[in-house]
Amino acid sequence: MASPITITLIFLFLLYSAQGKRTYIVRVKHSDKPESFSTHHDWYTSQLKSISTDPLSQSEPGSESPLLYTYTTSFHGFSAFLDTNEAESLLSSSDSILDVFEDPVYTLDTTRTPEFLGLNSEFGVASGYIGHPSNGVIIGVLDTGVWPESKSYDDYGMPEIPSKWKGECESGPDFDSKLCNKKLIGARSFSKGFQMSSGGGFSTKRESVSPRDVDGHGTHTSSTAAGSAVTNASFLGYAAGTARGMATGARVATYKVCWSSGCFGSDILAAMDRAILDGVDVLSLSLGGGSAPYYRDTIAIGSFSAMEKGVFVSCSAGNSGPTRSSVANVAPWVMTVGAGTLDRDFPAYANLGNGKRLVGVSLYSGEGMGTRPLELVYNKGNSSSSNLCLPASLDPATVRGKIVVCDRGVNARVEKGAVVRDAGGLGMIMANTAASGEELVADSHLLPAIAVGKKTGDLLREYIKSESNPTALLVFKGTVLDVRPSPVVAAFSSRGPNTVTPEILKPDVIGPGVNILAAWSDAIGPTGLDKDSRRTQFNIMSGTSMSCPHISGLAGLLKAAHPEWSPSAIKSALMTTAYNLDNTNSPLRDAADNSLSNPHAHGSGHVDPQKALSPGLVYDISTEEYIRFLCSLDYTVDHIVAIVKRPSVNCSKKFSNPGQLNYPSFSVLFGGKRVVRYTREVTNVGAANSVYTVVVSGAPSVGISVKPSKLAFRSVGEKKRYTVTFVSKKGVSLTNKAEYGSITWSNPQHQVRSPVAFSWNRF
Repeated sequence: MASPITITLIFLFLLYSAQGKRTYIVRVKHSDKPESFSTHHDWYTSQLKSISTDPLSQSEPGSESPLLYTYTTSFHGFSAFLDTNEAESLLSSSDSILDVFEDPVYTLDTTRTPEFLGLNSEFGVASGYIGHPSNGVIIGVLDTGVWPESKSYDDYGMPEIPSKWKGECESGPDFDSKLCNKKLIGARSFSKGFQMSSGGGFSTKRESVSPRDVDGHGTHTSSTAAGSAVTNASFLGYAAGTARGMATGARVATYKVCWSSGCFGSDILAAMDRAILDGVDVLSLSLGGGSAPYYRDTIAIGSFSAMEKGVFVSCSAGNSGPTRSSVANVAPWVMTVGAGTLDRDFPAYANLGNGKRLVGVSLYSGEGMGTRPLELVYNKGNSSSSNLCLPASLDPATVRGKIVVCDRGVNARVEKGAVVRDAGGLGMIMANTAASGEELVADSHLLPAIAVGKKTGDLLREYIKSESNPTALLVFKGTVLDVRPSPVVAAFSSRGPNTVTPEILKPDVIGPGVNILAAWSDAIGPTGLDKDSRRTQFNIMSGTSMSCPHISGLAGLLKAAHPEWSPSAIKSALMTTAYNLDNTNSPLRDAADNSLSNPHAHGSGHVDPQKALSPGLVYDISTEEYIRFLCSLDYTVDHIVAIVKRPSVNCSKKFSNPGQLNYPSFSVLFGGKRVVRYTREVTNVGAANSVYTVVVSGAPSVGISVKPSKLAFRSVGEKKRYTVTFVSKKGVSLTNKAEYGSITWSNPQHQVRSPVAFSWNRF
């Protein structure tokens, strides 16, 4: 039987939907609250009543107000469920109402990674101890919630919860607050924006309003960041070993903001607001959307407040690669994380009837195909989309008892396998097209299936076309380690240039994001499909959603080692120590086409946590410097106030160019100019009496000079400035091409490297 709350939500949704209502986020001049109102909540409620013609919101007492959330820290204002006329009336009702905009919707974008990242010392980083125990660090994860019964949240041996923690563990019909412990110290749910959008939140995934994770994504990401060590972990026999998060000693606080229909900005802001007040040290958001100006980007707005309070914010770059200019979450006060591969793979083969063997990958764990080859079919169906194996596109009479070749794209990879199985097929080979290139992502298909790259896929399609009786036998080989080359930039990892601020290089770094093993929800099968009845304690997933919490956990380790460091100092340490050579000592490559990667794909490179512990120098950035950066953009003062949440800002000291921000990387946009000059300031966090010499790697079309060429630091904490002059050589046309270089400050102990990207046109 539905609860009274659920019945009320359904009633409200039906009533409001008939009136064309939706959620709006309203920005208010915080300081304008009249003294007659004791709280901002009371003031906002009064403002809504003054413009509402809805008898529900006018009735007293106990009526359901259209006010959803009141924001105090991450944002100044509130969110409300309004129709278009009410939203327009609200904006014009008072000078205190600064902006009204629709609720944006965002989308969700490990046994090997500790060793791969060099965190395998018993008393080193992996144990959570690097001079200071990481159990004082709290990592807040905004995602789909948590499965608290997972062994990854075991709190055995952990000391008492830090006194700074002000959060709580919310109870629900399927979530007892006693499920939290000294590891999982907090769990909250924010669903008002989602509820108003979706009519009560019912879905085929049995949506839960509590913090319980019925999707799996949130459990996977939070355990990646700070899961406890779990021995004998595997996914159906694959990737066996001890699974642990990056900061095993850190605490986890989860904030459920993502649902079957997406992650709503109103809920995200409320969660960030609460997390900051709760006392988290790190915020991890494996979610994102398109690019927007910072004053309309709820994640950018909320994370600015977090940064100002000393909270490190890590966000996924997005899974829209290899498309150019697809990177999301590009605010400079956010760590934007792309994805790379591990040195672990799950090989599988297709032995063709002509004697050739095609190499692919798979996580299929059921019974094999035996030893008898089966007939291959491709693009044989009852619709024009049969090559993609979309639902209802295959003709059972044609595919029954055969292996079906499906082109990758449009629908989910695991859904293709389910479509083949339901049509009577006995196996599947998923072949990449140009869009995904040579990238191989393993999946736990419901039938024997492997994935192959584009070149292999082209050979396979040609074989089927030219052979009168094409056949194949699928063979699965389990888990293989020490794969070379690795890491490789994932083809799906979103790329720069940064379309919001081209002068800031994004993404910042890459981390492990392909075939990552971590904890999973018991409410759903590993494929996420309703028809998948399998249950597993761990799952293997790929995406920048997986690379983001790796960096969140590493930031927690650095916070434990250097509690005095600001978020920008931690970010700088991770960026300037990142590496650009794979395990064959060759430059990083791009899985999309196996070409050399570049900083628009991998940022500063792949994170190296051991080196980040002692970076030598850091590029620190204060809140005031971020404001000077915002002043240098084409924003009004009102836009800037929306982000920084101050009564006013003074832009008299704005940067002449956004690229003047003291960022650890460089993105040089020449436009119509031939000369661009930037000044940077570095802080010595290494030994006293350290001397660094600059090493410049230039681009063919650009000259680079650095003054001074040597920096001598007498004491720890001392700051030094240097100026870089970039000169575009004569005859370079204004095209959309990009070139790359680097600037490295070196001494025998440290290499402090900053990548440089050059562009001649705005994108």
